[in-house]
Amino acid sequence: MSGRRLKVELQRRVRAWAPAPAQLARWARAALGRRAMGCELGVRVVGPAESRRLNARYRGRDAPTNVLSFPPAPLPATGTAVTRPLGDLVICPRVLRGEARARALSLEAHWAHLVVHGTLHLIGYDHERAADARRMERREISVLRGLGFSNPYRRAVKP
Repeated sequence: MSGRRLKVELQRRVRAWAPAPAQLARWARAALGRRAMGCELGVRVVGPAESRRLNARYRGRDAPTNVLSFPPAPLPATGTAVTRPLGDLVICPRVLRGEARARALSLEAHWAHLVVHGTLHLIGYDHERAADARRMERREISVLRGLGFSNPYRRAVKP
């Protein structure tokens, strides 16, 4: 059965703290539900320069960002694949840390949110239109609640 579970490949390009692959897989599985079976997800942890370069190239935004999602390249059907690629998430811990601090979130909670958010992009969710954004946010809030995290879109109350 181990070949049927979601597999996460973690690649660190910077020394910043990142959750263990098993934790990343738990969060991504929660977002995917049954779709997780037999999938492989790549997670690449990068610095601001690489995040900025990728964000500029693929989204036309010349600034580092928290998470980017890249669907897999089409593979030829061989009939021998044990896992099927879901895609890749590229996460910039420096941006993530700044956002977590500004929103009074724990690092773990914000990592979970970004993994869930990025994973949902890989299965077709987006937030380009208001209705799509509401649908995606509802799904994120529900998944994160199931994982024991609070609503990431609720504004933190300042003391």
